[in-house]
Amino acid sequence: MFPETFAAKWIERLTEPGELVLDPFSGRGTTALVAILAGRKSIAFDVNDVAFCLTKAKTQPPALDKLRRRLGDLRRSFNTTKWPINIPVADAFFQAAFSPRTLSQLLFLRNRLRWKESRVDCMIAALVLGSLHGESQTSSSYLSNQMPRTISTKPAYSVRFWKRHRLVAPDRDVFEIVCARAAYRYESPLPTGRSMIFHADMRKLPQVAGKWRESVKCVITSPPYLDVTNFEEDQWLRLWFLGGPPYPTTNRLSRDDRYSGRSQYWAFVADMWRSLGAALAPKAHVVIRMGSRLESSAKLRTALNGVSSVSGRKVALVSSTVSQIRNRQTPSFHPGTKGCLVETDFHFYVH
Repeated sequence: MFPETFAAKWIERLTEPGELVLDPFSGRGTTALVAILAGRKSIAFDVNDVAFCLTKAKTQPPALDKLRRRLGDLRRSFNTTKWPINIPVADAFFQAAFSPRTLSQLLFLRNRLRWKESRVDCMIAALVLGSLHGESQTSSSYLSNQMPRTISTKPAYSVRFWKRHRLVAPDRDVFEIVCARAAYRYESPLPTGRSMIFHADMRKLPQVAGKWRESVKCVITSPPYLDVTNFEEDQWLRLWFLGGPPYPTTNRLSRDDRYSGRSQYWAFVADMWRSLGAALAPKAHVVIRMGSRLESSAKLRTALNGVSSVSGRKVALVSSTVSQIRNRQTPSFHPGTKGCLVETDFHFYVH
């Protein structure tokens, strides 16, 4: 994830109010949200269910009174139904990860929320995702037994860890925590700018470009890093809550999740440039943050500059900046692993 300050800097520098900003890999929705807060319009793409849910919730939030009414209706329905724990997911992991009451509530919401169709349900789902797992030993805002908040650790590893440290899942009320998170999130004024969020592969960009009148003035994005992370594995528990299987998967949602080979990866990045070439306005800007465990920043620059030629546009590299990755997660999860140490920001001008 890149911080809001990264997106804000480039949006302020490269665009004017009312212009269109695109992120073909929306992730947590940072670019889309910052763009509309800055008075621009935004478009976002992502195949990841978690990314789509979070981006839509951030950029198209419902009114707080509607959210509270829906939560009240859901709570009353849950109390009336006395929702049972679904046996197929009540295995060792889920029994150890959540208290019986918490798991029952999560299963109920997983069944009832129509997060793809309803803005209200999407916001509720996003608030649950933010609390689904985390450092519950030090914070009462997380629903699970002790886990990282950034990634979902694998089921077998998690169960061994909890047994070894004699950790028990806290008994948390999902509805109360979601209400508290909603009150916190709605303290600031809601964004009112125009945004379009597509639950789709970025290769679909040329096909849907006609849905907006103007061309894209600026792209600010961060494609999956080369041989670094796998979102289906890292976010498997959040994906489960949104309707996915109760175990980690690979290549279920995307073939592009994690490339370990250079040739396939750069063919994927070339597809991005090809799609951008069809949507960008004349005199547009493209800002890309990249990282890799395999390539130096210099090699990334050479390869990225080379594949930009498939856009069908005249593209010029304006600048590239290398920075150390701060607060890296890798040492915490895999001690001794080198991981990705630096990121490089590239600014291109597209004639």
